[in-house]
Amino acid sequence: MSVREVTRERLGAALWRRPWLRGALILSPPLMWFLVVYLASLVALLVTAFFSVNSLTGNIAYQWTWSNFSQIFTQSVYGTIILRTVIMAVLVTVTDAVIALPFAFFIAKIASRRSRQAFLALVFLPLWASYLARVYAWINILSNHGVLPSIESHLGLPITNLAYTNVAMWIVFSYLWLPFMIVPIYGAFERVPDSLLEASADLGAGSWFTFRQILMPMILPGIVAGSIFTFSLTLGDFITPLLIGGSSSNFIGNAIYDSAINGGDLPFAAALAFVSIAIMAVYLLLARLAGAFDAI
Repeated sequence: MSVREVTRERLGAALWRRPWLRGALILSPPLMWFLVVYLASLVALLVTAFFSVNSLTGNIAYQWTWSNFSQIFTQSVYGTIILRTVIMAVLVTVTDAVIALPFAFFIAKIASRRSRQAFLALVFLPLWASYLARVYAWINILSNHGVLPSIESHLGLPITNLAYTNVAMWIVFSYLWLPFMIVPIYGAFERVPDSLLEASADLGAGSWFTFRQILMPMILPGIVAGSIFTFSLTLGDFITPLLIGGSSSNFIGNAIYDSAINGGDLPFAAALAFVSIAIMAVYLLLARLAGAFDAI
């Protein structure tokens, strides 16, 4: 046998005796890509938050400073933007959870197998369309001369005038991220044995008692898992507030975009991104305590 063949056999035997080594070799390329492309760029972004911009040259001054964070937490305008963004993210998450619960329960426990596939296809169908196409469709619906005011006018109802309001953003956000809430809750419902519900009914428990005492503890991880998507997607979006809410409805994403692109102040934009990441980290910690990662 040649040296190459002997080496190949020894390497194969070593890999066969050590499964962890096989896994490490398989995972090392994507892990290196993750470390270099994602984590390294994230660290670079966060480090940039502690720099500043030279007011004369417009270049980044690589000197450590807390001025960006001081500006965020001392100027009330940024506190208002952060609070508005978090409140909207919470409202969208709660709304999607309320809508998704009965819909996911119907798909998982009531609908037939063929109907279940059709309903799941309908859930995923909006995701096949362009994000901007869906947003512009809602602009056509909610604008002052759009579909909704026309229907209200024909029915003799008062015109709601939802265009460029926070209510309009709430409606559009809830529509955009609803599939991301339905799917985890549907998966949680599917893991609940039907025999458990039948036993609860046989023992005389009402629907509300069964839902509160039996179903809710079992599907809670699925609800929190879905909320991770709806909360984070709302927290970081800047296109929907710009198109639906107008220039007066600034979110964290809009402030980051304006600072980095329009203002040329990349360190301040990085500091705002740091705040957004910190908010999401706290939310993920709470989600982990609720057992959400068991349902993802």
